[in-house]
Amino acid sequence: MTEKPVVSIIIKALNEQERIGAAIESALSAVEPHGGEVILADSCSTDDTIAIAKRYPITIVQLKNPTERRCGIGPQLGYQIARGEFVYILDGDMEMDADFLGQAIRAMRDNKRLGGVAGLIDEQSEASYQFRGRKRRRRESTPGKVRWLDMGGLYRRQALDEVGHFSNRNLHAYEEMDLGLRLNSAGWELERIPVRSVLHYGYEIGNWALLKRRWKSRYLDGAGEALRAAIGKPWFKAVALSQKHLFIGLGIWAGLLAGLVLLPVTSVVLSLTLMAMLLLILYRAIRSGNIGDAAFGQVVWQITSLAMLRGFVATPVDPQAPIEHVIIHTP
Repeated sequence: MTEKPVVSIIIKALNEQERIGAAIESALSAVEPHGGEVILADSCSTDDTIAIAKRYPITIVQLKNPTERRCGIGPQLGYQIARGEFVYILDGDMEMDADFLGQAIRAMRDNKRLGGVAGLIDEQSEASYQFRGRKRRRRESTPGKVRWLDMGGLYRRQALDEVGHFSNRNLHAYEEMDLGLRLNSAGWELERIPVRSVLHYGYEIGNWALLKRRWKSRYLDGAGEALRAAIGKPWFKAVALSQKHLFIGLGIWAGLLAGLVLLPVTSVVLSLTLMAMLLLILYRAIRSGNIGDAAFGQVVWQITSLAMLRGFVATPVDPQAPIEHVIIHTP
């Protein structure tokens, strides 16, 4: 066994042939000054992702069962074989900034209660409602103390071991929120420091295509899965509050259904529900300055609220159970 690396960078990927080469090269460049390893955790890609990745001196571990594909399984899959004192999670459509890792390690060595550190995200895509909204809200590009680290971060292995697992393998989304809240509950701090960490390219597809993709892949189920995982935990209220918009969406569905049932008797319930929906769209339009995105955002709320129910009733497995995998390439 070689000397334990300082940093393990885990790149999670599924069919990222257009971006994976740049992601790996940026990770190798970032880790080289600090002593570390790069691990590609692949969820059974069917394109040329693996063929491209094999050109580089990295470890490639692949999920054995493609039906287990979820956003939460990639980080945990890589973590099973990672050996670093610190662990960074990077998406296959991201490129790391060379200056971030050194400053993040320094911050964590200076503050022993820091369980995780992220940098500022430079969002490149404006192809869909989601990415335009992310750029407008600037949550991932504002430094300061946070409760969880969206879109990647550097974590202390000691903290991850203390909370039992890196990423909940059951989650199709919100795996970083789940991790952050578990770390908070154990007394660890999380911070976004004022230095760019990654370029994020995202999907270059439109609103409807992205929504269809995420319904089919069950990405939208993540809210319900995260709620179920938090039942009986100190952070359940925080998860529920983070999804309050989806409870509003369920309320609108209930109002529409009740309004249609009562329509032969009265139109008041249906009228009030439609009015509430229009007011929500107007409020979002004022905030975003885009009536089209506001209207589509309401559609997303309504569809995702149904997916939340689907995710909530899904049967989970033990998040700490070993993930079946095969190592298909080593440096």
